[in-house]
Amino acid sequence: MSTFDTVFGNPAIRQLNAHQKQEVERMIKDLIRIGETDDFLSLSPGGTFDIKCHHRQACDIGKRLSEIGGVNLMLAVRQRVQRKLKSVLAEHLDHCWKDISDWKV
Repeated sequence: MSTFDTVFGNPAIRQLNAHQKQEVERMIKDLIRIGETDDFLSLSPGGTFDIKCHHRQACDIGKRLSEIGGVNLMLAVRQRVQRKLKSVLAEHLDHCWKDISDWKV
């Protein structure tokens, strides 16, 4: 990520309209909260985790991000999550999103 992107935000987010930016910012906050409280993966299904042990809401957020801006937007959001939660949880998010669109990180 360039210094420009750090200061002004990732282009995949900058190019969105105001409503979409608000929605994406809310989803980023939700993902950070999920990472801090639940993690994106579990050792067993149930409750907030689906049969694949992926956090249901995190998967739904990934699908919505893909609808709004595709893999580029998902990558931008992942970068923000990684900056806040560090690499291990970002890798858990990668695994959680592995069946969404063309997600391959």
